[in-house]
Amino acid sequence: MNIFNYSNIPVLAETDILVIGGGSAGCLAALAAREDEKRSVLLVERYGFPGGTSTQMLDTFYGFFTPGDHPKKIVSGIPDRIVNSLDETNDIFLRPNTYGAGTGVTYNPERLKTVWDNQLMQAGVRFFFHTVLVDVEKSEADETICIVWHKSGFYKIKARRVIDASGDADFCHLSNLPYELAGELEPAQSMTTTFRMAKVDLERFREAGGKSMMKEKMAEAVEKGIHPLPRKSGSAHEMVQKDCISTVAVKVADLMALEIHDLTNAEIEGRRQAFIYENFLRDMVPGYEEAKIIGMSHQIGVRETRRVYGEYRLTKKDCISAKKSDQDVFFCGAPIEDHRKGKDGEPETVWEYIPGGDVYGVPYQTLVPQGSTHAWVAGRCFSATHDAHASCRSMAQTMSMGQAAGTAALLSLETDSGASELDADRLRIKLADLGAILEVPNKKADTSRNGWKNNQI
Repeated sequence: MNIFNYSNIPVLAETDILVIGGGSAGCLAALAAREDEKRSVLLVERYGFPGGTSTQMLDTFYGFFTPGDHPKKIVSGIPDRIVNSLDETNDIFLRPNTYGAGTGVTYNPERLKTVWDNQLMQAGVRFFFHTVLVDVEKSEADETICIVWHKSGFYKIKARRVIDASGDADFCHLSNLPYELAGELEPAQSMTTTFRMAKVDLERFREAGGKSMMKEKMAEAVEKGIHPLPRKSGSAHEMVQKDCISTVAVKVADLMALEIHDLTNAEIEGRRQAFIYENFLRDMVPGYEEAKIIGMSHQIGVRETRRVYGEYRLTKKDCISAKKSDQDVFFCGAPIEDHRKGKDGEPETVWEYIPGGDVYGVPYQTLVPQGSTHAWVAGRCFSATHDAHASCRSMAQTMSMGQAAGTAALLSLETDSGASELDADRLRIKLADLGAILEVPNKKADTSRNGWKNNQI
């Protein structure tokens, strides 16, 4: 983009592989890229801790298991190392999902921050927190110069390969690679501020009817005008921490997360709604009488902004038809979960399931931006339509994207080939060596509360 003259900016680092964004996709990309210890890997993250959505706003990994009566574990490899580390300190449990998204791996997000730290350090990944990508320069054919900013000023990072795991496709945007802006063709999914509450009497809550009772109380509060809730539904689930719950209930729609005035207003509105929910829960839901909010998400949760146009674009038809191919680098069994504004007479969240509890494959080419030679995308900015994206954005899948992108970057260096020229068969072999699941398993998974150990590959 070259907005300014950067000729006098010093070089901060030179690296084989640069990962932009330290969320679950970016961390996995960096870890996968360091499987070859000869290659240098650098990760930059704008916040003071890694994990992105996994540590900023959520506490449950979805996508490891398929939904339905016969769940199967479909994600493995390096993602298992993360969950195994949490399991070692008793910081996870398996939790069924009411809406059919499959068994969730609920964890302690504060512990997960240190797990990400330790995994990155042990792998030899170099990383900088509080560092933001601001521009991209293209120099020689095999080198990209990224301009970053942190408290010490502006610096250059020279990289042979780049993985855009920024969530908002910031690298692709600054490199003039093509993308769709959420909201241009279909309404963008709403944003959510998550919050946590302590001193919840979960036994009393369950005895009073649990989740079905809460749903009835939400509808009653809205229909009778008792509390101005933004929606009639939403979820609250128990956390690893005793007598605490975490929510996905707030709904902020019709604002653009890439526009600073909208994003500022969204943050304010999300916090306002959180305390509306607190008032409702304390007033109307048994077990919540003494509960109080003890924390909110680090920022409002953004579901979609820019979605890159890749060498292949995942579609709703691919998902619903359970399409698979010899180009696939991971599986997804999650339903389409489209969070909408919810006008009168319309559903607030649209669910559409893969028939028969099946899965679809996600081709390697969804991680390769059109026109890219030495760059990949991973995470929620990957190449998918609005509907397909609403299925394939669970964190187990974004970790799988990172695992595939990091491995592809290594293979690209090894074979001196561009991203779009890469041999998918060779990539799949390397992913299988890491433990990735590339054939649909026959074995039913153990999804009991403490069944994780029985599912390790």
